[in-house]
Amino acid sequence: MPRSNSGLFRQLLTFSLLLALLACPTTLFAQDGEAEVDAKNPFPNRVKAVDLDGGVEWLNTAGPINLRDLRGKVVLLDFWTFCCINCMHVLPDLEFLEKKYGNELVVVGVHSAKFDNEKETGNIRKAILRYEIEHPVINDAEMTVWRKYGIRSWPTLVLIDPEGYYCGYISGEGNREVLDNVIGKLVAFHKEKGTLDETPVRFDLERHRAPATPLKFPGKVLADPAGGRLFISDSNHNRIVIAGLDGKLQDVVGNGLLGSNDGGYSEARFDHPQGMALIDNTLYVADTENHLIRTIDLQSKTVSTLAGTGQQASFRAGGGPLLETALNSPWDLLPIDGVLYIAMAGPHQIWSHKLGSQSIQPYAGSGKEDITDGPLADSALAQPSGLATDGAYLYVCDSEGSSIRRISTRAVNNLNRPDGAVTTVAGTSGLPNGRSLFEFGDIDGPVLKARLQHPLGIAYYDGDLLVADSYNHKIRQVHLKSKRVETWLGTGKAGSGLDPVQFAEPAGLTIAGDKLYVADTNNHRIVLIDLKTKAAAELPIAGLTPPAPPAGEPSASMPRDEQQVEEQSVKAASALAIDVEFLLPEGYKLNKLAPVSYRLTVDDGQQLISDDSLNVRTEAKAGEAAATLEIPLAAKSGSAVLHLAVTYPFCRDGVGGLCKIDTAYYRIPISVGAAGTADRIKLTAAPRK
Repeated sequence: MPRSNSGLFRQLLTFSLLLALLACPTTLFAQDGEAEVDAKNPFPNRVKAVDLDGGVEWLNTAGPINLRDLRGKVVLLDFWTFCCINCMHVLPDLEFLEKKYGNELVVVGVHSAKFDNEKETGNIRKAILRYEIEHPVINDAEMTVWRKYGIRSWPTLVLIDPEGYYCGYISGEGNREVLDNVIGKLVAFHKEKGTLDETPVRFDLERHRAPATPLKFPGKVLADPAGGRLFISDSNHNRIVIAGLDGKLQDVVGNGLLGSNDGGYSEARFDHPQGMALIDNTLYVADTENHLIRTIDLQSKTVSTLAGTGQQASFRAGGGPLLETALNSPWDLLPIDGVLYIAMAGPHQIWSHKLGSQSIQPYAGSGKEDITDGPLADSALAQPSGLATDGAYLYVCDSEGSSIRRISTRAVNNLNRPDGAVTTVAGTSGLPNGRSLFEFGDIDGPVLKARLQHPLGIAYYDGDLLVADSYNHKIRQVHLKSKRVETWLGTGKAGSGLDPVQFAEPAGLTIAGDKLYVADTNNHRIVLIDLKTKAAAELPIAGLTPPAPPAGEPSASMPRDEQQVEEQSVKAASALAIDVEFLLPEGYKLNKLAPVSYRLTVDDGQQLISDDSLNVRTEAKAGEAAATLEIPLAAKSGSAVLHLAVTYPFCRDGVGGLCKIDTAYYRIPISVGAAGTADRIKLTAAPRK
């Protein structure tokens, strides 16, 4: 996605000198006695990286972070903005790298906003939760860090080595393999040189403070007036909720776990589903982050896959057989005259599937990201995300261009335009050098002068269009006959009030009779509005609860580097007290926001230790640099060998932005009895270097 008229969009820029350096070994040598090691440096011509100061606020961390804090780690800066579909596509690659290089790599998101709404820290916080990001993010609202690094487009990734040197950058999506290769080489080099810090780090994530809600970032809604049903894509719970139009829960499709499993409702899995379409007794679902179209048989209560391979398609991919054709972030669905139309947000196109056929293919849009009118194949769209129809035309929310488009779906000749055309009914179009992508705002008036901000949802009503103008937190009305846009409901400020009515990035609209249902996404709710009076009320889904968390948690694989403790003779008591003093680096203290915890196993004499303290984690009270553990005893006498693992997070200045986490391991032989001399055991723990 471009930042301006630079023409860099679609160019997957390679790291400066990167590929050449990887292919050709350097002959440059260091002058400090480390020539043999430094000759292997993949980036001998590196320069000192500039720091990260200049942002408005830090998120997903307890405080600001600077590159000094990250010394010893490979650092990957992700310059992104939360509206951008290409930035969304990079997130799975970052997650892959974070897991593969868990102790060597730190990713830092630099959020440099496109839209005004994206500059607000609270909205970025919601995006972090919605996209389930688990690395620190800086709100670079004034583009300060962006300018320091000379960034030109979203997304751009900047690589910094463990000694704080800038290595290069790469732009665009689809670069997982290149990044993996480069990071692997940096890790190997700095591990050999001794400049790699493999101490685990911990960040205080926003999700730790987010309460559980029955709905979580619902994306789209679909009413079935004839059947009295309301379908809700409960996107971040990875499921479809079926309720009555009165909000009474009828069923839940999907168990809430990420995946693409077909089968019964309790077995099926989705990955952040969005738009839906109902045809007879089959619900079609845009399974967005699985890059699939799924079907739900509402009678047999089973889920199947209609189209897609599960892999993201490349830009401007062609069509083909349903299950052999890769899709790219399908966002909304709409049937018209036996054809299912798909808002394919990733390649900036509308696709189509003739129901009953075995193929799927592009229908409108060249694949270029822009707002350009013209014949179907020559037109340009920009991240289409919402669909509606009057029965003849397809109306599209082109979110990145903040425009509403109209697309022919059958042979018509409207306004002297050729059949099969794409036109713009609200917002700008046809500006040179991609400028239409940056014409947004909150302006009512004639359709071509009116401005919206990243609209995502749309519904046709009584000859007009109602639009979820997401980043303006409003419902707008597009009068097709008078060709004007006006605010229909909403104050323009994010909120949850109902008098006056407020929204927070609404993304889905649907109508049943004289009622409008709104997926008020960032408020985790459905709002019910009377179309005639505009009276609004929250529609609770009676009986709906959040999905159950996955059973069990993966155990952390930590090295068993046990400290051998001399045998301890302990006085008989109801519990064994163990004091741990933490010998932390200068400037660091225990993180007061996270507990010290311990895990205990026993080789023999298990009758001495309460079963309640075995193989479990228990919080311990944390002080500035010490903690006391209380281990219940099951007997007043006996002996045992304890294997104790104490895990402790520690931060710069106690609550600094960078928190490291380490575990100390001890082997402690003990004997407990009336003749015992000690009333507690004292241990020390120092982080591994």
